Amino acid sequence: MEKVTFTQMKDGTREEYEFLTAHEIEYTKGTADRLLKALVELDESLSGYQVTRLGHSVQSATRAWRDGADIDWVVSALLHDIGDIYAPYNHDEYAATILKPFVREQCTWVVQTHGDFQMVYYGHHLNGFDQNKRDRHRGHPYFEDNVAFCERWDQASFDPDYDDLPIGFFAPMVHEVFARPAYDPEVIRPGVRVPLVDETVAAERHD
Repeated sequence: MEKVTFTQMKDGTREEYEFLTAHEIEYTKGTADRLLKALVELDESLSGYQVTRLGHSVQSATRAWRDGADIDWVVSALLHDIGDIYAPYNHDEYAATILKPFVREQCTWVVQTHGDFQMVYYGHHLNGFDQNKRDRHRGHPYFEDNVAFCERWDQASFDPDYDDLPIGFFAPMVHEVFARPAYDPEVIRPGVRVPLVDETVAAERHD
């Protein structure tokens, strides 16, 4: 079979849906490569900062890596702005949707809401923006994690003189994360908090 015969989903047969499912599973194996390609394409998006959007993403991930963060945090930092091109008004939710099946719930929530938390740095400069928008999330178990994510890795990563690691350094991590079974309970771990910073690992990575 090369193509299904139906033109309406309700008319499909078991054989056709098994055929399509097999194709979809095979296609998902290329997700990591497509995401890495999309990261490079971030440089086509609107900028104006001293670093490109790709540069910001790589720098965020580099800072996470050097802080001793685990792979979920590092990949989340790398991909947190991947929605900038296609979803400029909700880029954080876009990125979180991509990450959600493959990383810890803690990381997904932080990426999903980091736009609200970033407002604290610039909202007071713009009319109609709420500098304290993050307060709507106060009391959430991951609130302080997002404060740290934004302070240490996101808002700080616009430095053209910072010694970024190359995107190729992170590619194996992206491949590892997106090769996981989707929504694996051992990965998602609702309610589990893993510190962003591990001083012992950080020291090893700086050696």
